[in-house]
Amino acid sequence: MRKMSLTDFVDVVSKSGTPKATKVRSVINRPKYSPATDFYKPLRDRITDTHQNNLPKASLYKLKQLLTDEKKIKNYPAAIEGYTAWWGNKTLKWFEPANDTFERHGVSVSVNPELGLLINGVPYLIKLYFKADELTKNRIGIATHLMEECLRPHCSEGEIMAVLDVRNGKLFSLKAPIPYLTEMLGAELAYISALWPE
Repeated sequence: MRKMSLTDFVDVVSKSGTPKATKVRSVINRPKYSPATDFYKPLRDRITDTHQNNLPKASLYKLKQLLTDEKKIKNYPAAIEGYTAWWGNKTLKWFEPANDTFERHGVSVSVNPELGLLINGVPYLIKLYFKADELTKNRIGIATHLMEECLRPHCSEGEIMAVLDVRNGKLFSLKAPIPYLTEMLGAELAYISALWPE
């Protein structure tokens, strides 16, 4: 089974024409995943650890003191500020988020929200979005739809699927099902499969 991340899949689906094919090729030709080259992994881990261990917001700021990579030093503070601004005075309580895969045409997309949080008592599954690029309505719709499609069987009925624009401190949730989107995303995986050699 050929595998790709939810973020990469959303990037592919959001493009058209030659840029779409270029993005697929970049995913195919990318070196095998390594935590050392995952730019936002330390910040993702710090956020999840903070909630898992019921630590204060200040634990996120401590990460800045440990950074040595110039690009991280430049990019992490905005993400930390955005996340803590979103956190604000909310009461947040961790629970283990569900994860699964969306599979069609020999390609598997990992659907793995980083956070399971009770936000003022309401359960949310949250995918973190760190990029500086605008988080468009289309991207939100694809990500939350796949979360609903793949994770609902593992969740309680009340859990809300959401994407958090970390830098801008804004949480977006699934508003309503998008007709035929599952079929459309299946067709996208057929396209990806056609470009991806066995």
